[in-house]
Amino acid sequence: MPFDAATREAHLRRYAEGSTLIRRAWAELPVEARTWRPGEGKWSAHEVAVHCADSETYAAIRIRLLLAETEPLVVGYDENVWSRRFDYHASDPELALRLVETVRAHTSAMLSRVPDEAWGRMGRHTHSGPYGTDDWLRSYANHLEIHAAQIQRNLGAWQNR
Repeated sequence: MPFDAATREAHLRRYAEGSTLIRRAWAELPVEARTWRPGEGKWSAHEVAVHCADSETYAAIRIRLLLAETEPLVVGYDENVWSRRFDYHASDPELALRLVETVRAHTSAMLSRVPDEAWGRMGRHTHSGPYGTDDWLRSYANHLEIHAAQIQRNLGAWQNR
């Protein structure tokens, strides 16, 4: 269901504020807790931070495709494969977090200039089929909220280990 203007605005605000949440969650972690994994197949906070950088850079392209292209194809990916293939623990998490902040700020500024009639444009996602601007916003408005909470859960599990 398409967003009304007030719902869209609330989601855009959440999107713009997301990088603050992930940065705050990261800052609360002791250094020794950052690469600790809470269980088999679970990501460390370090891996979460690097995932967020990859996801946010791709998200920025996705919304631009939806807003600018005719019948865009949004290609899905397996985040767990990326984590292993790109050895997230070898990446600099501080650089990743700065990238998240920059991409979010840049994309938020662009979205603030998008006219109302541009919202509602549709494309196709390789994993889920029809995929539009509101689908994108619904997903990414809370993406960093979800991962900030994941980092906080990791911290709690690390403290209780």
